[in-house]
Amino acid sequence: MHRIEITEQTMRRLMGRRGKLQIYDRIEPARSALIVVDMQNCFLAPGMPAELPVGREIVPNINRLAAAFRDSGGHVVWIRNTLLPETRRSWSVWTDKILNEANREAMYREMAPGSLGHELYPDLDVRPEDAQIRKCRFSAFIQGASDLHAHLQERGIDTVVITGVATHVCCESTARDAMMLNYQTLFVSDGCAAFSDADHNGALNALIQSFCDVQDTDQVIRTLTAGVKDAAAAAQ
Repeated sequence: MHRIEITEQTMRRLMGRRGKLQIYDRIEPARSALIVVDMQNCFLAPGMPAELPVGREIVPNINRLAAAFRDSGGHVVWIRNTLLPETRRSWSVWTDKILNEANREAMYREMAPGSLGHELYPDLDVRPEDAQIRKCRFSAFIQGASDLHAHLQERGIDTVVITGVATHVCCESTARDAMMLNYQTLFVSDGCAAFSDADHNGALNALIQSFCDVQDTDQVIRTLTAGVKDAAAAAQ
């Protein structure tokens, strides 16, 4: 698991900007969704082209969060990164400039629907009532990437909790765009994984300053539980 560090400089800037570490001490479960980003074999299974070993270590935390969301009346969404032949043209900068030929062909092979790499990692507790949504860019919210925004809006969801891989790529991109679309956004520090502590902590320190709360799994569950109690009290 990553050694998580929010720097003193970040903390000073954060407290000066908003005056408190945690914005959200309760969320309304019925209007909240756990977004699990790219927890697929291509990133988690040994020997796969984008293997990220720490990603396997966060599986228990994601399963705990998914259970807590279901139990409280929240929604769980599993995002699957998907590369199609059309993507080679529409995202040619990434295809032709960012990736070398070997990486490009390996990613397109394992991120294609029907491939082993495209499937969700088998240790994840995926349930029939959960949603599964494909995306074709790093961010699940950027225009044309997926129908996640429409899916959440149809359900009246205004709060998202981001987990998955990689912290500093698809998770960070999705969290940034979620806030820009006016979602209350929480980012799970021990529910995301990157290729190094530096990559992971760089994303956490950037996100917490302007985009979202950064909470660990236990904190998120407490935040969710507080929302459950508020809803019960309001119903009496």
